[in-house]
Amino acid sequence: MHQLTQTVNPALLRMLPPVDSAIIINNVKIQNLHGWQISVAEAKQIQSELARQVSRQSETIKPRFIVGVDISAPDSTGIARAAAVILSYPELQVAEITTAEDKLNFPYIPGLLSFREIPLILAACRKLSINPDLVVADGQGIAHPRRFGIASHLGLLLDMPSIGCAKSRLCGTHSPVTAEIGDYAELMDNGEIIGVALRSKVDTNPIYISIGHRIDLPTAIHWVMECCCGYRLPEPSRLAHLAASGKSMTIVSNRSQRLPVNHVLQ
Repeated sequence: MHQLTQTVNPALLRMLPPVDSAIIINNVKIQNLHGWQISVAEAKQIQSELARQVSRQSETIKPRFIVGVDISAPDSTGIARAAAVILSYPELQVAEITTAEDKLNFPYIPGLLSFREIPLILAACRKLSINPDLVVADGQGIAHPRRFGIASHLGLLLDMPSIGCAKSRLCGTHSPVTAEIGDYAELMDNGEIIGVALRSKVDTNPIYISIGHRIDLPTAIHWVMECCCGYRLPEPSRLAHLAASGKSMTIVSNRSQRLPVNHVLQ
């Protein structure tokens, strides 16, 4: 079988600590659990091994600051932009925005996007002066074939509670979601509940919520709905997407627009 080994930009590698160590960059502690100059087969093996370290149990989370992270597609020169946007809670006001730009060296392979995107996302996180309490990542958590998407990967690396909030489904099936905001359907894969398809706005497709790390599914759904303000995406994800895309932001912080979850997870 052909093995493809990818070389990561040395500038990005210098931002990461040695394997099996951790550093504190400003107020953000970053673990490094593996090397980054790896083959596709090695990346899959790392996912399978680290998935066993993901905590699906919720802690008492009383976030003062919630960070959303996202990354743009590379431009014509191959440069991508990662963004980290910190919002205060409960105000949902922007407290800090950081970005980082560089080339992405790992190939685009569905299911392995964290190895392509995380080095640049961490480069944005290293610029933060505020220590977040909760991460909302644009992508899957355990709703992943190997139960280790980018939200779980980031949760382990940052050692903090994290939620996967994806715009599309990577694996699993679910029943139709009603049109009522706050309703959801369990996302099932091989007999296991791996997340939910959540109706966050009328007349739009559902979003896919899953455990990242150090959180359970009902708590993840709760915090996503707490951060929804009339758009399809919760504010941390929406604003991180805009910041990564270089677009202007429309900021909505209106608690009256936050609606309760209508479906009780069994």
